[in-house]
This record gives sequence, C-alpha cells and structure tokens, in this order.
Amino acid sequence: MTGADVRDLGPGDGRFPTPSAARAPAWRPAMPRSAAGLPAVEGSRSQAAADWPEVVEHFREGLVVCGPDGIVGHVSPVAERLLPEAVVGGTLAEIGGLSSGDAEFTHHGRRLRTRLVPLSAGRSCWYVEDVSDSAEHADALVAERARSAFLAVVGEKLGNPLHPDRAAAAVVRLAVPTLAEAAVLVLAPRSGRARWWRARRADDDSSTVDRGALAAAELPPAVADGLSGVEPHAVDWLVEQAVEAGWLPGLSVADVCARLVPLPGRDTPAGVLLVARPATRWYGTDDVELIRAFAARAGAALTTALLYHDQAEVADTLQASLLPVEPVEVPGVQWGTAYRPAQAGLRIGGDFYGSHRLPDGGSVFFLGDVSGKGVEAAVFTGQLRQCLHALHRVEQHPARLLRLLNDALLETTLAHGQGRFATMVLGAVRPHRDGGLALTLAGGGHLPPLVVRSSGEVEQLALSGMLIGVVPDPRVGQVSTRLAPGETCLLYSDGVTEARGGRRGDEQLGTARLVQAVTGCQRMPAPALAERIEQVTCDWLAQRDHDDIAVLALRATGAGGRAHRHLHAVPAPAGAGQEGTPAP
Repeated sequence: MTGADVRDLGPGDGRFPTPSAARAPAWRPAMPRSAAGLPAVEGSRSQAAADWPEVVEHFREGLVVCGPDGIVGHVSPVAERLLPEAVVGGTLAEIGGLSSGDAEFTHHGRRLRTRLVPLSAGRSCWYVEDVSDSAEHADALVAERARSAFLAVVGEKLGNPLHPDRAAAAVVRLAVPTLAEAAVLVLAPRSGRARWWRARRADDDSSTVDRGALAAAELPPAVADGLSGVEPHAVDWLVEQAVEAGWLPGLSVADVCARLVPLPGRDTPAGVLLVARPATRWYGTDDVELIRAFAARAGAALTTALLYHDQAEVADTLQASLLPVEPVEVPGVQWGTAYRPAQAGLRIGGDFYGSHRLPDGGSVFFLGDVSGKGVEAAVFTGQLRQCLHALHRVEQHPARLLRLLNDALLETTLAHGQGRFATMVLGAVRPHRDGGLALTLAGGGHLPPLVVRSSGEVEQLALSGMLIGVVPDPRVGQVSTRLAPGETCLLYSDGVTEARGGRRGDEQLGTARLVQAVTGCQRMPAPALAERIEQVTCDWLAQRDHDDIAVLALRATGAGGRAHRHLHAVPAPAGAGQEGTPAP
C-alpha cells in the first residue's frame, strides 16, 4: 500500500473525508528535491512507502485494504486490534461486519463503526473506529432522559389525587410497565388491617388494577420489614413470599426477580412498593435508583392524600355536629325548615334553629343568628346550642331561659375574649285540646315572627328585646299567641329580609316583600312554606353574595294531623347533587 492509495487524507485529526476525483489529495508524503530544485522521484517514492506503516499506526481509525478480488492486502495495527480475524491474504468474507459496507455493530464486546471508501483499480478500503465509549455515553444520556421524563409524568399524575384510594391505584398503574410487569402497593395498616393494590401488565401493554386487604398479622415478613423502614436486600425469599401471598399469579419463583422499597411518610413509611418482572431483566443499580426515586414521589403523594383524607373526615364530622338540628316531633305540630349558609362550600354558618321536647308534651323551639359568618360563627352557634340543650332542662319559661342563656354566653365570651353576640327568638309550644297550638315567644334582638292566619292574612307579632351575650340582665320581650288548626308561625333570619337584589342589585328584600310572598299561603304545609321563603329570597338575590339564610316554620295540624314531614333547603355536600336542592 502507498500514499496514493488513500486519497483526501486529513492531516493530524485522524478523519478521512470521502474522496473526490476533482480534488487533489489533501496530503501526500513530502518528496525530497535535488540541488537543482527538481524532485528526486524514485527516492521519494521509496521513502514514502517506508514511512507509511509508521504513520498509519497512529491513526485513530483502523484501515483494511482489499483488492478487487476481495483478498486483504493491508491491515493497519489499529485494525488488527479491533478485527483480529483480518489478516493479510485472507478474504473479506472472513471478517464479520465488513461485507455490508458502512455499518455499526458489536464485535468482541466492543462497538465498532465501519466506513467503506473505494480506491483506484477496483480496490477498497474499510475504515474501522471503536465507538464503544461514545455509544455508551449516548445510551446513558438517552436512558437518563427517559428516566427524567418518566419521573416528570409521575410527578404530574400523582399531583392531583387527594383521595388515598385513587392515589394508590395511580401509583401501581404508573409502575407498570416501566418499572415492572406486576406492582403491588401495601399501605401501612390501620385498625389492624392493611389494604393493598396491584397492577399487572396485559397483553396489549395496558395494566389492570385490583385491590384487597390483609390482616396486619398476615402480611409477609418482607412487607412487615419494609413498613418499619427496612429495605430487604435478599430478594430470593422476597419473591417466594410474594408468590405465596398470591400477588404474582401464574408465575414461579424461578421466573421472577423482585424488589421492595418503602414509601416515605411523615414519621414512618406510608407503605411499601413491590415490583416484579421476568428474571431475564434483572434489577440493576440504575433500576433500583429509579424505583427509589419513584417511591419517594409516590410516598409524598400518598402522605398528602392520607393527610387530606383525615382532615376532611374531621371537618365532615365537625360540620355535621355544627349543622342546624331538625326539630323534634311534637303531636299537633308540623315543622318546616330551610337553611342556606353564606359559604355554601362549608355547609355551616352563623344561623341556627332547633327544638327540645318538654316533659309535658310541648317543645322549646328557637331560631337565631350570631355575629359573623363562616367557621368561627358556626363554632359559636355550636356553643350556644350546647348551652340551650343543658339549660332547657332546668328552665322552660322562654323569657327566663333566654336570660340564663345570656349569662352563660357572657361568661363564655368574656373568658375567651371573643366579644360575640347573638339575636334570637325562643318559644314554647304546647298543643291545645281543640287541635290548635299555644305559643309563648321571647325575643332577644331578633326580627319579629310572622303568623299566617287561616284567612290568608299575615300578622307580624310585636316582639322586641336586646341582643344576647352583650350586657348582664338584658331586656327580653315576650308575647303569647294562639295558632288555630291550619295556621303557621314563621321565624326567619336577617339573611332573608336583608338579601340585596332587585333591578340595581342593592335593594333589600325587606319585610313588606316577605309578607307579600307568604300572604294567601295558608294552605301550604310548613315545609313548603319554608321552602317558598328560601326560594323567593334566592330569586331576589339572583346568585349574588348573601348572608346566612334560615327559616323555621311551625304549623298547627289539628287533631290527627301529620307532623313529621320536613323539607330542608340545605345545600348538599359536594358531589351529592345540585346546591340548594330540597331533600325530602
């Protein structure tokens, strides 16, 4: 082989561009000149031929030159190391990977890239380069990008579920098939039982999720260790326990490799994640690190979901205890109620109503409004209702009971520095022998009740008084009246009369419009009349912001009348239906 056989050789960088017949060679061995300046042709050729093997030895690429008949005529030292089967005098077919021209293939554990360059006289030269390191770096970069993309998707998918069950199902579904052919998530036991979720890869690469529960004492030892924060390192018996627990149906111990990692929680692990796939795809160091990174995100999502669930459960319990209590049944009395808090999402507010049965067959009933709105107002109404529940057992006279309640509230508000107060109407109802009802009402700074008479006319009772919980020994108004069968007494909060709406949106509904709305409604049952007041108020508001709205109606049903049916215009919890839909 001579320098003329390799055309367009780039000096020094070891790269060989494609030869071009139109261009002169990029490099030729320098030819010595005679004293007259003419080239010494014969001597220069022999010198170049002598220097060429030494020059080629330092190329980064190996060279294999073949004649037209496919016989190897030259192999550079680099090519000898990369292709040991390439020998001078051998055939091209004996050298694996070169017969197809330009290619990239694995040979003797190394990644080789070959490039075919035609030479003169039908000869050819293969350039062979070892690209193992660069290919390894490229593969590592691709793998890292895939891991980062996977974890980004995990973070996005696990950022939404706030329910533990949905979060757990999302965790195992995301683990398949990227991390495993089967994934099992076991949550930390609660009340002696541990719930688990499992996802398995289907034939179409989708995943199916199922769930179950085990007694804490029946958990496999590896899972119990994982729940204590220990990551097991002996994975053989881990597979055995998973198969024995029934989490890997249809698989034998010899066919599967598995790993188990704890899911970080607040103080202790929120659960453990078991991943399994065929033994031919063993979990390497990079795989385990990816599983741990996935488990960290899954643990954070589950911890958040569990915390939210616990807080929501406490909030629901507290809300249920702070909601207005429906009046107790009393012979001859039909109750109707309507309730709409200012903040519908909370379902609680500062308005309240209820009743307590008296030993003589009557009932103490009440409707009131505390200062403020929202959670703080609802808590104050809870305190007030608890006071009434205790005090009505020692005092049934409305005016005296209201004064006792005032003293109790003063003591509570002064002790806590709250400075809250309430308005209230408190009454006692007792059935009469003729089917009517005898009412005695006491007022503490609240709006006077309305009475819908049997003629259809509406009467406003002259009831006044001072706020409750402001000063000792307040002036409490009192009035008595009688309801004939078919007549109704209405108690309502200022959220009704002070509702702002109308043409300009700032006009109050007022008492006059309220009276007009219930005039002629003497035939309406108490639940329907309470619902009508709530609906008239909402129509006036036209979806504007409003204060808490509460209505309590009691109707004299007469002897043998039905007294147990109620309609409640209380917004249902989220997801239970449309807001404000009356419930039977």
